[in-house]
Amino acid sequence: MEQALRRRAEMVRALRWSGILFLGFLIVTQQVISNGPLIRVDSEIARATRPDFGKIVDFLLRKIDNLGLRGLTATILILVALFISRRFKSWRPLNLAVLSLLALNLIVGVSKLAIGRTKPKLNIDLIHAGGLSYPSGHASNALLTWGVLAYLVYRYTHRDGYHGRFLSVAVGALTFSVCAVSLFRSTHWLSDLLGGLFIGGSLLVLIIAVDRYFPSESQRS
Repeated sequence: MEQALRRRAEMVRALRWSGILFLGFLIVTQQVISNGPLIRVDSEIARATRPDFGKIVDFLLRKIDNLGLRGLTATILILVALFISRRFKSWRPLNLAVLSLLALNLIVGVSKLAIGRTKPKLNIDLIHAGGLSYPSGHASNALLTWGVLAYLVYRYTHRDGYHGRFLSVAVGALTFSVCAVSLFRSTHWLSDLLGGLFIGGSLLVLIIAVDRYFPSESQRS
């Protein structure tokens, strides 16, 4: 009974945080659609002069940027989830990975098509122009996919609290790096990245909460 009440309280708290993050996504979306003050910040950042670091640094920056690519992140997440599923004889990790990828790509994909924002490299900011810039798939993929992967490692391999904090910091650092490089290389507008972070964070909190609310036998053991 006590465990059920605790899980219920955790779910309510998670739903609240997920809702707050989703509200952040809606606010940023409103700024993009209405050409709000945040879009002027986008323009200032896009027009800023970038230093030329040379081919080697540019190569490394592109590799960091690739850590937010859907194909790469999804492949790694599915492979790790499949390994953990086989190791613990439970379909839950794989189901969780697939659920997170489907939810993310559905929401982000529909938003991209509906808003149709152009990318900053075109030097013009238009919506309903057939673009796929908003929200940033790089930011949302980095936060949600690497976040779910870290959660699976922590939750299903029974890591202690120290490892949990380390994994959280690692996901945060990786996501920040992807966003910073994407902004530097003009892959996305700042508001694209913020929208992607909000929707990725909202889904990450929600998916983890659902998993913890309905624990599997492998988690109880």
